[in-house]
This record gives sequence, structure tokens and C-alpha cells, in this order.
Amino acid sequence: MANPVCVVTGVGPGLGASLVRRFAAGGHPVAMLARSTETSAELAKSVPGARAFACDVGDRASVEAAIAQVRRDLGPIGILCQNAGNAVFGSVDELTDDVFTAAWQVNTLGLFHCAKAVLPDLRAAGGGAILVTGATAALRGGARFAAFASAKAAQRSLAQSLARQLGPENVHVAYVIVDGVIDMPTTRRFFPDHPNDFFLRPDAIAETFWHLARQDRSAWTFEVDLRPFGEKW
Repeated sequence: MANPVCVVTGVGPGLGASLVRRFAAGGHPVAMLARSTETSAELAKSVPGARAFACDVGDRASVEAAIAQVRRDLGPIGILCQNAGNAVFGSVDELTDDVFTAAWQVNTLGLFHCAKAVLPDLRAAGGGAILVTGATAALRGGARFAAFASAKAAQRSLAQSLARQLGPENVHVAYVIVDGVIDMPTTRRFFPDHPNDFFLRPDAIAETFWHLARQDRSAWTFEVDLRPFGEKW
């Protein structure tokens, strides 16, 4: 039997691209979801079995339409890598209602929409995996993290609720806390003088997602934190 489709949301040049390459290398057709297909369409040229789909995870109709197209074009879905995020920073004095709401809409409501959309396939197959890209902000809120921390904390709680509900249905829900700065061109520009070991390599993070998707049910992980050795914790 062919491997089920892996859906990766929030595909960009960092972790999203690494997740696409890792699951495609493992034999899964990969559906790449992002609001813009500029990066994902280019990535599809070099990753066999990967297809780009336009999708705004914060919009239910957009998610439902994209997932329906994935089923038609690639087949049933077995893995969701919920990587889409909205990292907005600012103090409570600086943030607007719209910015605060957008952080929750992408991080939390996005997980809600995508999980609901793929669940029929996971249930029909007798199980699957929903793997979520989290952040340290889900556990503690910094002074300028009012929007991001509250959204990621809500996302983590939702993932935990999904894990408790769906575990008996053989759906493995896991939350990956990324504690540090992911290595990609934009972050390198923000930290031009930092050494290589300051950054988390996106391919290394993707390897953890791959491991989680293949864990034996008798020893599932709900939460795992990843950081370079120099990160304070």
C-alpha cells in the first residue's frame, strides 16, 4: 500500500521546506500549503511527489477547499505537519486588536481548521499523526510577546486536548517546542554576527518530526523541546 499524503502547512524557505524534503524522501506524497505558492511551487520542482496548494489556514473555507483538492490530486491524508505560524512581537501598548487577533487566528484557529479538515482521512485509515510546530512562548510570555505567547499557549492547549481525544483513535498528536532561532536567510540577516551553533538547523528539526510520525503507539511523545546547546533554558 502506498504511503499516505503528508500535508505541510506554512511552507517557506526554513522549517517548512525541510519538512517537505524529509517526508518526501521517506516516500510520502507531500501537499505544501501556504498563502502564497511562490516558494512552494519552486520547491516542487526539486522534490518529487510534492505539490503546492494555496491556503490561508486562518480561513475555514480556504482550508476545506485546499484539503479537498489535495485528496483529489494526491490521495488520502495520513500526516499533518501544522507548521503555519504568525510571529508578531510588541508590547501591549503597541499591539492593535487586529494584530493580536491575527496571531491567534493563524496559530490556534489554523490548527483547529486543519485538524478538523484532515480527521476524516485519518479516521478512515484507522490512525495517523498531527504534528505541531510550537515555541517556547507557549510556556512563558516575554515582555514583548503578548500576541505571540498567548496564541502559542492556546495552540499548545488545543494540541493537548486533541491528543487526549484522538489518542484512543490511534491519531498521534505531538507538539514540538522550538526553543531558539531557526537557521534561514531572514534570521541570518537579523543575527549576522552569530556563529553557526547559535541556530537550529531546520533539517535537524524535521528529523524529529519524522521520528514522531513513526513512533510506536506504546511510547508516544506528546511534547518535545529542541534547542542548540547554547540556548538558555
